[in-house]
Amino acid sequence: MANVRLEAIKRRFSNVTAIEDITFEVPDGEFWVLVGPSGCGKSTILRTIAGLETASSGDLYIGDKLMNQVPARQRDVAMVFQNYALYPHMTVAQNIAFGLQMRKVDRKVIRDRVNSVAKSLALEHLLERKPKQLSGGQQQRVALGRAIARQAKVFLLDEPLSNLDAQLRDDTRAELKQIHQNLQNTTIYVTHDQVEAMTLADKIVVLDRGQIQQIGTPEVIYNQPHNRMVATFIGSPPMNILPAKYKGESFEVCGQLLGIDLSIQEKLQLLSDKNYDLGIRPEYIKISSENINPEISAENTANTAALKVKVKVVEPLGRETLIRANLPNERVPLDFPAPAAVRPNPGEILTVKLDLNNLFVFEVDTGNKLYPYLLER
Repeated sequence: MANVRLEAIKRRFSNVTAIEDITFEVPDGEFWVLVGPSGCGKSTILRTIAGLETASSGDLYIGDKLMNQVPARQRDVAMVFQNYALYPHMTVAQNIAFGLQMRKVDRKVIRDRVNSVAKSLALEHLLERKPKQLSGGQQQRVALGRAIARQAKVFLLDEPLSNLDAQLRDDTRAELKQIHQNLQNTTIYVTHDQVEAMTLADKIVVLDRGQIQQIGTPEVIYNQPHNRMVATFIGSPPMNILPAKYKGESFEVCGQLLGIDLSIQEKLQLLSDKNYDLGIRPEYIKISSENINPEISAENTANTAALKVKVKVVEPLGRETLIRANLPNERVPLDFPAPAAVRPNPGEILTVKLDLNNLFVFEVDTGNKLYPYLLER
């Protein structure tokens, strides 16, 4: 295995810059995930590492070797695509073994490795079948098996689970994480699914419009987002964003005043009568006991502020109820969970409490985070 290092990688197509100033290093044996909206440059980065794209500028290293001029077939990377790319005329065993046969590996080694990989992916009973006889999930596991059997220095996975149904995607994701724990292979995984990113990654690279927005562990990305884009992309439901005007002792949010504690006022140091975006994650919003039985409510009155909201949609999820609401007379959405027993009616006006200890403040124009202040970038 080997580390992967990108230094100021840039890729242009005619007059369009796909990625710019991409700089990071994946240590040997770690699982990193590139995540971001469609068109942000994730797959371009992966294909550049694989040698399927050529960087317009910058340097790419696998191990300590500069790879800029090394062709794809000599980079010793294994790539799994979204569309599986299996050979339809070959059996599962032949598909898994194909890369090894091309490298003229000993037949006994090939046989042993195919059997080992098939066992780890629960494919032993399918070795003599052809791809058309397999389900989508089984085909995906064969594609993964072919990459694993090669024992390449680096594994590159380009949205490999996006064609699977929800339950199979969850199961295969768990299998993939277990395989990595066993093999400790250097892996770079591309997805637009932030749940996959959070559950799989040692480190997440969040991308937008061809540039890196933040790199960090899933916990840091979730709890300490650098900007509004990261804050709203990571999380399900995502962070709520409320347009507000700072009044010195409070924020005016769509005509409602959100009083803030003196200690927060001292930390904010914002300009009065200037507009900002407030961010708060759904789990820090609770229905006030004014609306429901106090025994059901988990309200914490320490450093909280209240807002009136109008219920739009109620989504029972079993263990809890997700409430999608708007600020009254405004189209500003506010999503938050409630206890499973709570089922307000659409159109009902509720009072909700916001935990201001978990409030974020962003610049409107740039989306940069102003509060809590960043300790590091």
